[in-house]
Formats: sequence, C-alpha cells, structure tokens
Amino acid sequence: MAEISFPLPDLGEGLIEATVLEWLVEPGQQVERNQPLVELETTKSSLELPSPQAGRVVRIHGEPGGTINVGEPLIVFEVPDETAGIVGTVPKKDEAPKRRVRLSAVLDED
Repeated sequence: MAEISFPLPDLGEGLIEATVLEWLVEPGQQVERNQPLVELETTKSSLELPSPQAGRVVRIHGEPGGTINVGEPLIVFEVPDETAGIVGTVPKKDEAPKRRVRLSAVLDED
C-alpha cells in the first residue's frame, strides 16, 4: 500500500487559504471518489470539498477552526500500490484503447 497526500487545491478567485469548519471523514475510514471530505470556509463562501480518489484515510490536517493555505497537505490516503501516483486508470500496454465516440467531420462544399 502507498500513501498519497492531497493538498488544499486552488479554490479560485484569488483565494489563498481556507478555514476548516468540519471534517466529514476520520482516519481509518474508507472513502470513495467524490465523497465529501471536509466543510471549508473562505472569505467568499462555504463549501464541501469532495475526495479526488478512493482510498483509506490515513491522516487529516487542520483542526476545525484552523486555517490551511492553498498547496498545504489537507488529507493523506492509503491506496493500492498499482494506483499510487495516478488518478484514474491507465490502459495496459497490450490493451488497445476503445473508442467511446466516433467523430466525423461534415465539410461544406462552399
């Protein structure tokens, strides 16, 4: 198993920090991708930050009421070794990617 740290992402609009209102997960808990992790408050709004991936929560950073700067560690996940370092999946070498959409161009004869 490998550990992956997820930093506080850029929340937009020039915001450089956020205050932790409430953690919605705890160390040892298994989480799924897009599951809400934490409620944050910025100078402009309050929001729930979703998980970027599935995994087991190892550590959380920031106590309720505490401030975390953009780019600082927010949460650490434990994931299987084969998924460490990537988000999503990568096709195997021998496996050809399958087309999901067939694109075709219709050119005007003008």
